Amino acid sequence: MTTLILLDRLTDFTRDAVKDLLLPARQQENDAEAPAMRAAEVYKMRLPDSGSAKKKAPYIIHQVVTTNDLQPQGERIHATAKLRTVFCVYSPDEEEGSLMLLNLMERLRIALLKQVVIGHQFTLDTTAGLERLMYLDDTAPYYIGEMATEWILPPVQREVSPWEPNPRP
Repeated sequence: MTTLILLDRLTDFTRDAVKDLLLPARQQENDAEAPAMRAAEVYKMRLPDSGSAKKKAPYIIHQVVTTNDLQPQGERIHATAKLRTVFCVYSPDEEEGSLMLLNLMERLRIALLKQVVIGHQFTLDTTAGLERLMYLDDTAPYYIGEMATEWILPPVQREVSPWEPNPRP
């Protein structure tokens, strides 16, 4: 449940961070005219229809990759989630497309590093780093990159069971 809330909060945060960056979209076969420039759409886990990946650009997808709940003896529970964020933009100009991708990724990176806490409960783990990767493969006219982040989650509060003789706080 906590990771679902993280995805919701991060999606809202991302939409706000990139809303002013208008990017081109590819004209589709049924379009009478070229679509207007638009902000990247933000999705959770996957696109609604993976067959429409080219139609949806520009977009950002936040994906939970791993979660971890750890409690070393004598310490509180430490909960984390590793996320992968995928970015995709479209441009017929290869240099411009690469720069658009970099700009979109930088917008989110800078916004995250400025705020660090999302939804009053999820903290970007800056000690784990914020890694970015731009795919250098020839995918023109689409340009793709990703960002890896680790988040500190609020720990699950353990309930005290009636049979536990010496419950720990």
